[in-house]
Amino acid sequence: MDCARLIEVAAGRRPADLLIRGARVVDVFGQRVTSGDVALFEGYIVGISSCYEAKTVYDAAGRYLAPGFIDAHIHLESSALLPAEFARAAAPHGTALCVCDPHEIANVLGLQGILLMAELSRSLPVDFRFSLPSCVPASPLETSGAELAAADLAELAGEPWVAGLGEVMNFPGVVAADPGLLAKLEVVPGMPRDGHAPGLTGKALAAYLACGISSDHECTTADEAEEKLSAGCHIMIREGSTARNLAALAPLIRPALLPRLMLVSDDLGPDELLADGHLDRILRRARALGADSLALLRLVTLNPALYFGLARRGAVAPGYCADLCLLDDLEGFRVSATWKAGRLTSEGGELLPDALAGAAAGDLKPENTMRLAPVTPEDFRVPHRAGKARVIEIVPGQIVTGQGAEALPERAGAASADPARDILKLAVIERHGRSGGGGRPDIDPNIGPNIGLGFVRGLGLARGAVASTVAHDSHNLIVAGSNDADMALAANALRECGGGQVVVAEGKVLARLALPVAGLLSLESAAAVASGERALRQAARELGCPLASPFMALSFLALPVIPALKLTDRGLVDVGRFELVPLWL
Repeated sequence: MDCARLIEVAAGRRPADLLIRGARVVDVFGQRVTSGDVALFEGYIVGISSCYEAKTVYDAAGRYLAPGFIDAHIHLESSALLPAEFARAAAPHGTALCVCDPHEIANVLGLQGILLMAELSRSLPVDFRFSLPSCVPASPLETSGAELAAADLAELAGEPWVAGLGEVMNFPGVVAADPGLLAKLEVVPGMPRDGHAPGLTGKALAAYLACGISSDHECTTADEAEEKLSAGCHIMIREGSTARNLAALAPLIRPALLPRLMLVSDDLGPDELLADGHLDRILRRARALGADSLALLRLVTLNPALYFGLARRGAVAPGYCADLCLLDDLEGFRVSATWKAGRLTSEGGELLPDALAGAAAGDLKPENTMRLAPVTPEDFRVPHRAGKARVIEIVPGQIVTGQGAEALPERAGAASADPARDILKLAVIERHGRSGGGGRPDIDPNIGPNIGLGFVRGLGLARGAVASTVAHDSHNLIVAGSNDADMALAANALRECGGGQVVVAEGKVLARLALPVAGLLSLESAAAVASGERALRQAARELGCPLASPFMALSFLALPVIPALKLTDRGLVDVGRFELVPLWL
């Protein structure tokens, strides 16, 4: 920033680069709307007045000029898109900056994955900042592709794109004062330390927050959020493709609590991104629930900027970065134009042709991370026992699960799925080559990989199987099905394509989406990935699945830090007790 030159323009002694004329300016500081012409120079706002001159004039025609939107918590990998493709889709919806936690790709590729995301995020119409992942792995109850200690994170702590410490998912470890976790909390002094504490309350919550963790995005009830707010926590209200907490938490959006709230997406699929938008879609839903429009805009602009210490971001004011969006109204929040650092990047809902001119080259040649021998139906055999087995129960619209107990049918001495009662067999197969059969020289090739086996209710498949290498957070291969043969077919179909998602039935692959970058990301366009996801959902629907986002739901069945019962490659995890438990009661 050349302050002397900015002062010259702000004082009216030389012309601005651009004047956005006739705008209704959203003042996020005073929660009001003013009128005026907004002058921009060298990527910054220099003033709001009716007396500036400029080389170029843009007629806002009475529309609302707001700061560009900031997503304070998102996992870019959940979109299955590389950063440039995500930016192409999100920028026309007003998104100016995303704070990403790259622990998904880090759990597969370690530091290499974080650096890859940072490199691919340069010179895009959306800025990306990255939190350093604190949860690689998320817990000791699973096998990830990498492990990052505090010393590893410290190698990146000084990078300009680092925003803080990523969500600390192992909350039992924090409460128990685990030395490794406490060391990670000291890696980014003075920066935010994001939390992840579903259902934590009382003394355990106090212990968790006592070490400086400053936010939480896992609240599912207003009471839970109120307790955390009273304890000094910032609350990120999440409305993603699977976890939808906005309706329950919307009553929090009131003046007294406003400074400590943010709206975030966390996990957002490409189809929903293209069809409904990004943060603008959350704004519309919150407005429909009765929240004040100006209050809502603060939650996606000034508040996240202040929380992350993003200097001169999040407001339409002199000296602030000219990341702006032009809104047709404050009800539907339709974005008609966007500017990134003073440069027009989208208009009429479409990204302008030169907006990606500086993006990193698209010749990425990813390594194959499917270090896995062929899978057989016998790998899924569960010896039958009398009595009842634990069953994971999906909760629609949430990533928490229930825990049931059911007697299972027996076939040739083995416990089998029971689609008539909506009970499918579930398996998580270690795919990183760290437990056997992966071709690594330090692993005995005669030992098979870890395979956790269990059962799940709520996917609704009457036949066939589904599988995915997107399985939070260690991203092993997760498979659910009505029979062992189709489960093996699904697993091998993903092994062959380098990872992804697939639906099979009766020996045939019905739909498959290849995700060759770490088994998480596609090399294709957002439109192509969205089309592939629609095909997967349609195939799953034809097999009986009622869920709106079946693969998002499937992916979270392997996350052992979200209650109540989950499955990893090491077995069933009772999250409340934070320990492995047997399948049979």
